[in-house]
Amino acid sequence: MPIIDFHNHYYPPAYLDALRTGPSAVEVTIDEDGNPRIFYPGDYNICVPGHRDIDYREQVLIEHGVDTQVITLTTPGTHVEAAATAARFAALVNDAFAHVMETKRGRFIPLATLPLNDPAASVRELDRACRQLHFPGACLFSNVNGTGLNEPQYLPLYELANDLDAVLFIHPTHPLGVEAMTDFWLMPLVGFLMDTTLAAAKLVFSGIPERYPRIKFVLGHLGGAIPYLAERLDRGFEAFSECRANIPRPPSTYLKEFYFDTVNFDPKSIQLAIDFAGIDHIVAGSDYPHQIGSIPKMIASIGDRADIFAANAARILKL
Repeated sequence: MPIIDFHNHYYPPAYLDALRTGPSAVEVTIDEDGNPRIFYPGDYNICVPGHRDIDYREQVLIEHGVDTQVITLTTPGTHVEAAATAARFAALVNDAFAHVMETKRGRFIPLATLPLNDPAASVRELDRACRQLHFPGACLFSNVNGTGLNEPQYLPLYELANDLDAVLFIHPTHPLGVEAMTDFWLMPLVGFLMDTTLAAAKLVFSGIPERYPRIKFVLGHLGGAIPYLAERLDRGFEAFSECRANIPRPPSTYLKEFYFDTVNFDPKSIQLAIDFAGIDHIVAGSDYPHQIGSIPKMIASIGDRADIFAANAARILKL
């Protein structure tokens, strides 16, 4: 059956070169195997060939029977840079993504990188990426240097995304309090999931999905803890007037309209997400080629569910 891998990451070589030559807030070194290492607070990524060599990557997909990947940049994102540099890096990444989409026709579908620390520039870049480069949407990070995605400065971005009927994929980044997560890789293992959960809850309680219903939100890593905690959010809606200020219905009803990728390779957890949001709101994800990602585990954990493997992603991406 066809497979669309919605959650995976690619660093264009031009972006890595730009980080090295600077100016940049990100430190890049080379490991003993010749792979770039990108350092940022609480975490670092080792850019193995699958991260940066698109021909190598295509052969991996062929070997595993994956038809298409929805490629995104990953942490730390361009928003850690000075505003002008963030905008320049985002445009550079998106131009490189567009070239991959054109030359590897049908194999890779990009979601735009945005300079999220400059909301006005993010609006311009989303417009360019969707209207000129023909991307289906963008990747947002779960917070922007500590600022929540629900803050008023991002409303013009959501207004445009709603007009475009865009996909917005929410990927975690280092949360506030990252200094408590620097040992045992706790930032990506725990902090990432909690930050996604927090971002989704803030978006819903702030009324973003209520105001902009055409946006198709996708949450990484099976939504963090959203399928598990949604009932508690509903109790907050019942108990606290602040939780009803911007929405007329319980938060779980909005969250069930979100999409959840399967970058949690426990079949019981995937079943929980299916029970929560419905099988038509789950998309396949591998987190390839991160150390913690796995295409084989993605495939094994999904089983024979054709909708999750491809149909749901194809629908929201308008393939």
